[in-house]
Amino acid sequence: MIELADINDLDRDAFVDRLGGVFEHAAWVARAAYDKRPFATVSDLHGAMMAAVRDAPANERLTFLNGHPELAGPEARARAMTADSAQEQGSAGLDRLSDADADAFDRLNAAYRQRFGFPFIVAVRGRDLRDIRVLFEQRLGRARAEEEATALDEIAAITRMRLDRLVRDPAG
Repeated sequence: MIELADINDLDRDAFVDRLGGVFEHAAWVARAAYDKRPFATVSDLHGAMMAAVRDAPANERLTFLNGHPELAGPEARARAMTADSAQEQGSAGLDRLSDADADAFDRLNAAYRQRFGFPFIVAVRGRDLRDIRVLFEQRLGRARAEEEATALDEIAAITRMRLDRLVRDPAG
């Protein structure tokens, strides 16, 4: 772990190097948050990073969302996900599905991507396979704008957990 004060003292390149992987394939988020330093808390740091994502033009947000792997999808089977994503999906058992569950996730992933144009994103930590499938099915019925907002909220939960593992908050 690194102290938040040390994060605040990093130059831009070191800041991006240290925090660029928190948001999936999107070092630009850390680069955009850098100018908001100094951060009093990890919440402030995370808020600046999420603001960069939420304030990005719609086409950049879509590209960002599409940088996330599908749950139990082709990247997972090829072991081509980031270490964080692999660990997170593994914590929910998504790396050891039965053939029937894998087929169900393939169908859900395809239907979701066709409907919304980006992969289903959920913070899986603390959820089991059944919970995730129920959420998947429920969210397929939503409007696109609502679902994009939910995906960003889920990314906020995922990335906050990642930051909490990397940066020590002086606020405790």
